Amino acid sequence: MRILSDVPKYLPILGWLPKYQRGWLRFDLVAGLIAAAVVIPQAMAYATIAGLPVQVGLYVALAPMLCYALLGASRRLSVSSTSALSIMAGTALLAAVGPAATPGDYVVPAATLAFLVGSFLLLASLLRLGFLADFISQPVLTGFKAGIGVVIFTSQLGKVLGLSVPSGSSVFETLRFILANLGDINWPTVMLAALTLAILIFLPRFVPRIPAALVAVATGIALSALFNLSQTGIALIGEIPTGLPSFSLPDLSLVGALWLPAMGIALMSFTESTAAARAFREQGEPVVDANHELLALGIANIAGGLFQAYPAGGGTSQTAVNAGAGAKTQVAELVTVAAATLTLLFLAPLISLMPEATLGALVLVAAVGLVQVGEFRDM
Repeated sequence: MRILSDVPKYLPILGWLPKYQRGWLRFDLVAGLIAAAVVIPQAMAYATIAGLPVQVGLYVALAPMLCYALLGASRRLSVSSTSALSIMAGTALLAAVGPAATPGDYVVPAATLAFLVGSFLLLASLLRLGFLADFISQPVLTGFKAGIGVVIFTSQLGKVLGLSVPSGSSVFETLRFILANLGDINWPTVMLAALTLAILIFLPRFVPRIPAALVAVATGIALSALFNLSQTGIALIGEIPTGLPSFSLPDLSLVGALWLPAMGIALMSFTESTAAARAFREQGEPVVDANHELLALGIANIAGGLFQAYPAGGGTSQTAVNAGAGAKTQVAELVTVAAATLTLLFLAPLISLMPEATLGALVLVAAVGLVQVGEFRDM
C-alpha cells in the first residue's frame, strides 16, 4: 500500500489529473497555444545558436517537454530549448566535432550530449544532490547569463547584416570581421531584420495579447513567398524535412569529448528550471522538490537524446508566457507538444521559406533579455 501511495510523488500528474476541473481546460488550451506561438519560433532560432538545423529546435519541444509534463512537479514550467543551454551546447559541439562540420553533422553529437546531460541529472537525483542548487548564488547566474547574452548577440550580427561570418569565430573575431567587411553588407537583409526587430519590440507594448514572435515569423515567411526574397541576396533557412524525429542511440565514441561540458549543461539546466519552477508556483500548489526535478529533467533529456533533440531545460521567459496566458496545469504543455508535432508534420515546407534575418532578429532580442541591467544595479 505504501508503494501505491508513493506513486503520485514520482508521477505528479496522477496527483492532480484526477482532481482536474472542467473549467481549467479552456485556460490550458489557450495557454498551450499561446506558449506554442512563442516556443516554436524561439526553438528554431535557438537551434541555430547551437549550430544545428532549425528542426532540431522543434524536436526539443517534443519528447523532453512531453516527459516533463508527465513527470515534473511544476504545473507551469515549460521545458524545451533555452538560449543559455543552446550556446553551451554549441560550444561543446564545436569543440568535439570541429568548425568544418555542417549543421547536419552536429545532430548525432547533440543528441548524445542530451543523453549525457540526462544521465548526469538522473544520477544526481539518485544521489539526492538537489540541495546544490541552493549554493549557486544569484550574482553568479546573473553574470553568467549576461556573458552568454553578449556572445549570442555577437554571433547573430552576421545574419542580420547579410555577412558570412566564419564559423567558430570569437566575439572579437566576429566584430573584427564585420568592421573589415562593412562594404559587403546586404541592405535588404538589414531592412528585413529591422522590420522584425520593430515587430518584436513594439507589438508587445501596444498589443500584448498577440504573440510578437509568431507575427514576426509569419511576416518573414509571407514576404519571402510573395517577393522571392532570395533574389535580393536575403538568405533563407532552406529545406526542412517533414516528419517526426526517428529513434537513435547515442554515439558512445563521443562520450570522452562531451562528458565534461555535459556536466556543466546539466547544472545550468537544473538551476534554470528549478528557479523558474519556484518562481511561478502558485499558493496551494505542492512545493517543488529539487531532487524530483532532477529526476524529471534527467528522464526528459534522456528521452530527447534518443529522439534527436539537444539538451533541454525550463526557460524563464517561456514559462512566464505560459503562466501569464493562464495555464492551470501541464495540460497546457501537452497542447504545446501537439502544436509542435503538427508543425513538423505539415508546416515544414512553409517554414523553409523563413529568412535567416528573421531568425537572427529573434535571437538578438532573446540575447538582450539575458543582460539584466537592473540586477547588476541591485548588486
